Amino acid sequence: MDLDLSKVDEILKRYPVDQASLIPIMQDVQNLYNYLPRKALEKISDYLHVTISKIYGVATFYENFSLDAKGKYIIRCCDGTACHVRKSTAILNEIRSELGVTPQKNTTDDMMFTVETVSCLGACGLAPVMVVGDEVHPAMTVEKVKELLASIREKHSGDMSIEI
Repeated sequence: MDLDLSKVDEILKRYPVDQASLIPIMQDVQNLYNYLPRKALEKISDYLHVTISKIYGVATFYENFSLDAKGKYIIRCCDGTACHVRKSTAILNEIRSELGVTPQKNTTDDMMFTVETVSCLGACGLAPVMVVGDEVHPAMTVEKVKELLASIREKHSGDMSIEI
């Protein structure tokens, strides 16, 4: 798959050529692609005159950066204490079962979904909770997981073109 880097050029134009721009640029690129593609990191390296190894060091140091391609919908399932005692494991297992993903292969083949576990989403009073994109889904159950995934799939049935 060829990556359209023209939008990366647009992002770079918004920032001064200064190493202090590195993290904000990386954040914008990740927001664009849902991860940090190697070709985009090379463009950033050239633009800021920073070695690619330094950029990879930053990308791997901060947990919210990803070097792996992610699906259009990123599902974050909380497994913090409050969620865990309210059976978040069963919810996570249902999500993985419905989507056919595993802890080792957490993105669907069609690049529609990526499933991640997080230690805390800061919504303990709503436990068990999961987030899809920016939308919080409180008091989740196995049945609600099935309904939510069916709703997302229905919303995008026939839409096989996912921009990355």
